[in-house]
Amino acid sequence: MEFFVENHDKLLYAIGGLSLVIELSIMGLSGPLLFFALGCIFTGLLVTFVGLSSWEYEALSVGLSSIAFAALLWKPLKKLQGKGAAIDTSSDMIGKHVAVSETISNNAGSIRYSGINWQARLSPESERAEIAVGENVEIIGVNGTIMLVNTI
Repeated sequence: MEFFVENHDKLLYAIGGLSLVIELSIMGLSGPLLFFALGCIFTGLLVTFVGLSSWEYEALSVGLSSIAFAALLWKPLKKLQGKGAAIDTSSDMIGKHVAVSETISNNAGSIRYSGINWQARLSPESERAEIAVGENVEIIGVNGTIMLVNTI
């Protein structure tokens, strides 16, 4: 312990390395510990090469550099994670094109699929206020027994 008290940079490298290992092995690169680890390593470099020597300034440097790394790397890391939500495969009806049997709005409506009238609602992504009888729609989600639909 005395070694780390005398060598702040080595303590910061150890904390940063441990945080990085925890982030990569347990948390799956979700973010918070990654930025903290980078802040600790950066501050360790400042202690080693610039001569930053006060615990108060080191703590301030870890905090500010963690925030800076988060601001700089958040969007690029989000782009690496993928292009949005996975395709919903919770029902075999998703992706089917069906006819509207009763005008569909955000609150009411129905579609005809496989000889049965199903309750339907407009999906949150829909740009229309309602869809008239006879139009074709695509089932894009299922919420219980209610089909979420959007125009084709």
